[in-house]
Amino acid sequence: MILGESGSGKSASLRNFEPGEIGIFNVAGKPLPFKKKLPSKNTDEYAKIMSGLLGGKCKSFAIDDSQYLMCFEMFSKSAEVGYQKFTDMALHFYNLVQLVIKKLPDDVIVYFLHHVDVVDGRIKAKTIGKMLDEKLTLEGLFSIVLLCQTDGRNHQFITQSDGTTTAKSPMEMFEPVIENDLKAVDGIIREYYGLEKAVKEKE
Repeated sequence: MILGESGSGKSASLRNFEPGEIGIFNVAGKPLPFKKKLPSKNTDEYAKIMSGLLGGKCKSFAIDDSQYLMCFEMFSKSAEVGYQKFTDMALHFYNLVQLVIKKLPDDVIVYFLHHVDVVDGRIKAKTIGKMLDEKLTLEGLFSIVLLCQTDGRNHQFITQSDGTTTAKSPMEMFEPVIENDLKAVDGIIREYYGLEKAVKEKE
């Protein structure tokens, strides 16, 4: 999971991938913030993302603005009353993560690019409110959570929590602060776990 405010460098971290090296699901349908043309599929439907992951040929995927999966579903259910809809929204996101964990090959990595919220002074993954947070702790589903930070000129990933964030990563995988280069991160993760290196798919 890649966490960050809007403009903090989440989508920009994809810039060093080449076409064919990563599959991108663009939930909000917005253009990527760099000139390089990386093919992406605009969709906010869980079923289409799951099908794309299962049928994809890439070793790396990104779900850009993944928090909007919950947000857009909440808007679509705005007329529904009762608490069940919150359980359903949590379940749908959980099922997507479980598909990644249990159904995809071990050497396929999926990056969830996700906005943040500040709750009680702590930076965490954005959801749609406390009711959903009570049912699902998003970061608990991920072994690696990187937090974007920027001073307006430089963009970096924080790889470990200082007690005020939910950033985390395995011991000795990263330095505490690294460049926001998701392709470099991908290579480090693969080397750390002994996974097959990602290669560009043939046209």
